[in-house]
Amino acid sequence: MDRYNRHIILSEIGQTGQNKLSKAKVLVVGAGGLGCPVLQYLAAAGVGTIGIIDFDVVETSNLQRQVLFGSSSLGQNKADAAKHRLLDLNNSITIISYPEKLTFQNAIELFNEYDIIVDGTDNFETRYLINDACVITNKPLVFGAIFKFQGQVAVFNYNNGPTYRCAFPKIPKQGEVPNCSEVGVLGVLPGIIGTMQANEVLKIILGIGEVLSEKLLCYDALTNKSFTIKVKRSDEEIEGILENSNNFKKQKLDAVCEVENFKNSIKEFLNQKNVQFIDVREVHEQPKVEGIPVTNMPLGSFLEHLDLIDNDKKKAVFCQSGIRCKMAVFILNKHNIQDCYSINEGASEIIEILNNRHCEGGTTEAIHSNSMTHKKNTNE
Repeated sequence: MDRYNRHIILSEIGQTGQNKLSKAKVLVVGAGGLGCPVLQYLAAAGVGTIGIIDFDVVETSNLQRQVLFGSSSLGQNKADAAKHRLLDLNNSITIISYPEKLTFQNAIELFNEYDIIVDGTDNFETRYLINDACVITNKPLVFGAIFKFQGQVAVFNYNNGPTYRCAFPKIPKQGEVPNCSEVGVLGVLPGIIGTMQANEVLKIILGIGEVLSEKLLCYDALTNKSFTIKVKRSDEEIEGILENSNNFKKQKLDAVCEVENFKNSIKEFLNQKNVQFIDVREVHEQPKVEGIPVTNMPLGSFLEHLDLIDNDKKKAVFCQSGIRCKMAVFILNKHNIQDCYSINEGASEIIEILNNRHCEGGTTEAIHSNSMTHKKNTNE
């Protein structure tokens, strides 16, 4: 009674509503920027069973916005770290962590265990997977997305309402839309959008208010303005999902993280002569890497500069944090360009490694060429 007093004294909720919350089961896919505030408020509200699925680990760059975690969480699986924190917040509920990736093979069985699914992911392939699994299992989907200073919230597949595919029928191609790891995001924005998602979950469970079904709410953090876009149900899109349900588990995510030749260290290439180092950071990003010959091919205009690729060399691709280089390798592979490797370290770590190498008596010549203006020079 003390914990949920502020709920119970609300006439719209009362003890009956709080009992509904305690019996509800909610699965949150992704314990990142959006998932963290969703999880915090659902746990605090007393949602009886909360599932968390996330295969990623906590990194320093996450702490700017993923407020469930702290320095002591670094290196831990996000689902497990979130569970530990949430049980401290509310130890009277059940929290189940799934430290694994959501796939076509495990989604249906997992979704069947829950009443509501919350999408806190950051890539389109997984969003469409979640949507289709929700349609097949007939579960409402609380959707959220963020980009720089803007966010979106909606509830899909609710009471025969439209689905995510009804709003966005065409999946973007790899590399068409960057994520927050590539363009950045205002730290408080996922908190705002994630809290809105949690609000929709509570409204669905309690049966109060107006659920954000058949509309997409768009919010701008810089102006504090918001507007809604009407979303119509597309029977064609929904029927297509259901007709393909027998083949659902046979599908495979065409995600960048599944491309081979990822997570290679810069150290593996420093003493090799037949290597082309490719920097896919944007021109304005600093600092530059000194100590190795570099071909500059910003990811934003990457396809325009494929002529700079030296097919006779191994391609070692790096960026600021180790994210965009994976996308670049994926693109190169799609264009049948072989011997491409993404560098696990970001530019700042590479600089530190090169500085240490210099202090230890390394002989690497400090060169930083701008191949976008000088074109390809294999001897640079």
